[in-house]
Amino acid sequence: MATFISLTSWTEKGIQAFRESADRSSAAAAVMAKHGGSMKHIWWTVGQYDLVVVSEFPDEQSAVAALLEIGAAGNVRTSTLHAFDESEFGAIVSKTG
Repeated sequence: MATFISLTSWTEKGIQAFRESADRSSAAAAVMAKHGGSMKHIWWTVGQYDLVVVSEFPDEQSAVAALLEIGAAGNVRTSTLHAFDESEFGAIVSKTG
């Protein structure tokens, strides 16, 4: 499974309904599961981003499909990073010259 870290900001619609954010995170987890993924961690944060989410998906296409569906609800915008653990990064490095 591929790991993704999403730096998430509420939209104007999302901040107006901040009290529903925990319920929306459950709905987002269900969307991720529909696309073969899972939400591993979610943190509500203060600062530049309102939430940080760690998720896993079988591939990038599944992750993008889920994030598009979540974003289409209009409550959040995400900036998502594909993350690699030490073993995965080692395999990447071994392919270099």
